[in-house]
Amino acid sequence: MMDRFVLMQCFARTVETGSFSAAARDLGLSQPNVSRYVAALEEHLRIRLLQRSTRTLNLTPEGERYYAEARRILDAVNEAESAIGSEVAPSGLLRVACPTALAHDFVMPLVPTFLKTYPGLDLDLQVSDRFVNLIDEGAELALRIGHLGDSALRARRVGLFGRICVAETGYLHDRGVPQTPEDLAGHDCIVYSLLSTGASWSFAGTEVRVSGRFRVDSPHAVREAAMAGLGIALGPSWLFEGGLRTGRLQRLLTGFEAPLVPIHILYGGHRLLPRRAGVFMDFIAAAFGRIDALNAGA
Repeated sequence: MMDRFVLMQCFARTVETGSFSAAARDLGLSQPNVSRYVAALEEHLRIRLLQRSTRTLNLTPEGERYYAEARRILDAVNEAESAIGSEVAPSGLLRVACPTALAHDFVMPLVPTFLKTYPGLDLDLQVSDRFVNLIDEGAELALRIGHLGDSALRARRVGLFGRICVAETGYLHDRGVPQTPEDLAGHDCIVYSLLSTGASWSFAGTEVRVSGRFRVDSPHAVREAAMAGLGIALGPSWLFEGGLRTGRLQRLLTGFEAPLVPIHILYGGHRLLPRRAGVFMDFIAAAFGRIDALNAGA
């Protein structure tokens, strides 16, 4: 019979990712092999661990008990290896999910130094503004902007910034300058369609619904639309620094800003963190700590 430790790993990752295909991506195996290995484990144990359907995998009662014990054993092995190999250079493939604005403006400039510092590591940076389910996507880490809800994931805060309102000076000349958040009802607002609150913008003590003729799912496109005079934009303060510096953009509604927004790195709380993920978190936390735009209120 094949190494039971490998079968156990395949079973545990299938449970944690919710599918054979996601487990296969995580383990660097083919989907048919992972499915076959889990079936071999069930045959060896002579019990059904998973109930399979066309769309879902569910643990049987026996599978729940076996998973708890398997996870305990796998974590114990990882802990022992970590204790012995803590001085060994990290290696392997690290998958990190990251929002586009953070990726392009801050993370990508750091990648060459990171890869040079850790030559044994490969980095798969998954850039998207759509919500990433850390487990389903096979990523070990996810950079996330905003306040976190309840989750089984753990988080490390690596940054803090403010959101501001801006508009191009020509637009303001034609349409006037809003004096309160409620005045935005009479303006074209550029709506970032992937904002978690939708078309509601938060300010100190209030939230207002906004609308406009242009919606887009990219923060950088929001900036370009504001620079083109298409309306009032809301976004991270660093996004508009260039336009504010040249005077093309004007900051609005100062004194009404909502509380600062955190940036976290999320990781699974059900298992030990691989060393490759740990060094990435430490690297990003240290690098972000040196960037003024990501340390508002410091």
